[in-house]
Amino acid sequence: MRFEQKIQYATATDIGLRRQNNEDASSVRLCNDEQEYNDRGHLFIVADGMGGHAVGELASRLAVETVPHTFYKNKGGDCRSALLASITTANSVIHTRGSQNRDFQRMGTTCTALALTPRGAVVGHVGDSRAYRIRRDRIDQLTFDHSLQWELERTKATLPEELKALDNSNVITRSLGPEPDVEVDVEGPHVILPGDVYVVCSDGLTGRVTDEEIGAIAREFSPSQACRLLIHLANLRGGVDNCTVIVVHVGDPPANLAPQKLPTPETEGESLGWGWLAAFWLVSMTFVAGLSLLMFQYFVPGTVTTLVGASGLVICALYALRQRRESRREAIDEGKTADSRPHRTAVAMSSAVLAEKLTAVEADLRRAAQEEGWNVDWDAHRQAIAAAVAAANQKRFAKCIRDIAKALDLLMQKLPRRKSAASNGAKRSPVGQS
Repeated sequence: MRFEQKIQYATATDIGLRRQNNEDASSVRLCNDEQEYNDRGHLFIVADGMGGHAVGELASRLAVETVPHTFYKNKGGDCRSALLASITTANSVIHTRGSQNRDFQRMGTTCTALALTPRGAVVGHVGDSRAYRIRRDRIDQLTFDHSLQWELERTKATLPEELKALDNSNVITRSLGPEPDVEVDVEGPHVILPGDVYVVCSDGLTGRVTDEEIGAIAREFSPSQACRLLIHLANLRGGVDNCTVIVVHVGDPPANLAPQKLPTPETEGESLGWGWLAAFWLVSMTFVAGLSLLMFQYFVPGTVTTLVGASGLVICALYALRQRRESRREAIDEGKTADSRPHRTAVAMSSAVLAEKLTAVEADLRRAAQEEGWNVDWDAHRQAIAAAVAAANQKRFAKCIRDIAKALDLLMQKLPRRKSAASNGAKRSPVGQS
């Protein structure tokens, strides 16, 4: 991706309907100049604190402050190593802070950091906050959830019978802060194409909104509209947790610029050199000489010479293949490759199906608003619904979902906020999860 490509992004966070504190935090840092971009790239971070009340808030805030500061301050090394070092530093800062105060002991936070760089998208990750890429009709999860459920699936392990009935999705196996050392996953680089959309979010979203829905909404809406609608859906389906979302749209490069050529391991790796080229020609000529001797019926010297030449060719080929593999492995370790795979892939919901789903959600919420007498701007709401119906009749589903989203937003502005589950007991939201 080039520095000249326009980046549109939006970030939004919400406390939810059941929590008293918002323990999520986020940070966005766009590079100010091309040199900084070439060194590091644009950075987007979401952290979800754990520990309750001010403890989780402090942990997530330390993460989103420490990671970008360290990432851009240290100029040496490539993006992958810099991202690894910055998240590791954040873990040390949070752990040290927790050790200084008994009330802060064992505090922790997830951390997912997405860097958009000239070589591709790089993700540094600890915990179960996620990073997605939406490309056309496909949504790829670029991060691995460090949860008990995902770890069990990866190792194909089974739980005892008495624990199988429990929900393991919220049991975190890795986070920043509780321990002095932490294992950080660094993914990528992933190739960045014009039109790609990236979503970085906490589990307050992914626990309530499906990947297929996230992909469709991020694809169809502007970043700010997508953030708002995604949080609305999470709240309408319970709002049991804080929810934080960053949506990033990658624009087209300027027309006057030549297409960017990404370096590959084949062009960056060290060549075998003239010495090995000479050795290859020598054993090749030996092999040809042996065949020539056999043709003139010098069987014993011809056979020996042919075997020596053939053995030399095999040795040279094996050595060249080994060098090529080592060069590629080094390139991957240094972040020089744009070949990386997502952990999970889904097909984003079609606009027609999304329109049908949002229509049902809006109807349920409207019914609750009318029964409870919410102070909604009903004139604007009716206009939005009329426009959505007209667009649906014309099969203009992209416009239809935008008008429905506008109607939903008018209702959500007046949604009564619930007290915390601890003080008021769990209450049902106006719309159940479909």
